[in-house]
Amino acid sequence: MQVAIYGRNFHPSARENVALLFSRLKSMNIDVLVFKPFFEFMQSKSGLRPKVKGKFESHEDLPNDVDFLFSIGGDGTFLETVSIVKDSGIPVVGINTGRLGFLSYISQEGLEDSLDSIFSGKYDLEERMLLKVNSSGKSFQANNIALNEVRIYKNAASLVTVHVHVDDEFLSSYWADGLILSTPTGSTAYSLSVGGPIVVPESDSIVLSPIAPHNLTVRPLVLPGKAVLKFSVDTRNEYYQLALDSRSINVPVQDKITVSRADYTLKMIRIENSSFYSTLRNKLMWGIDKRN
Repeated sequence: MQVAIYGRNFHPSARENVALLFSRLKSMNIDVLVFKPFFEFMQSKSGLRPKVKGKFESHEDLPNDVDFLFSIGGDGTFLETVSIVKDSGIPVVGINTGRLGFLSYISQEGLEDSLDSIFSGKYDLEERMLLKVNSSGKSFQANNIALNEVRIYKNAASLVTVHVHVDDEFLSSYWADGLILSTPTGSTAYSLSVGGPIVVPESDSIVLSPIAPHNLTVRPLVLPGKAVLKFSVDTRNEYYQLALDSRSINVPVQDKITVSRADYTLKMIRIENSSFYSTLRNKLMWGIDKRN
């Protein structure tokens, strides 16, 4: 068996569990590949010097025969793995050393039991929808995939007018600070904070949510997953902002954007006896009431 480990910096409180992960992998004679900047951080800042088979820095360095990729960090770190695994089909396991953890949902307290479940095959493999962005210009190009959301946003103080077509039919022109186009996975992220609905991961849908619209009758809209959306933007400025998850760039106002479902999915490991609904209860504290 061969696994890869991706991460960024982690808090000193997580050091013991990171060391535990490497120790368990070594005891099982599992070959380990580590993201090079993460390996350098461990050596220089945390004092961890695990023996590894090799290092990688990008999708091109990562062999396709890797069995799992462990993401160590918060949801932001997990989102970065999308550009690492791409269409390789390598399942991602999220170990949470951050805060909320909807994607990196394995807690530090439950790490050892979760590792037991994973290496004994007691897990479910979920497939999460991805969004693909194409531009009439050169925006993002090969790195054009998002797991949570695509965001079109103003580049300065002035609002933007975003003209939206769905499957070549005109939908509306949104006067707003911007728009969020979310997957079911991303429905608990930025989309939720602007009033979008929570959508279960199995739903084949895309959520279109305006950010601070100047017309109060405008509301989030749930679209079928097969929808193809086309956007053009009017603004007083030369550029508007386009973001895919945590990556953002300024786009010339003349560039038009097309967003659709990607041709492949992200495979995500979920431990048996855990579910999206239990994650909602635990992370959002649903039902925490003296009456229950």
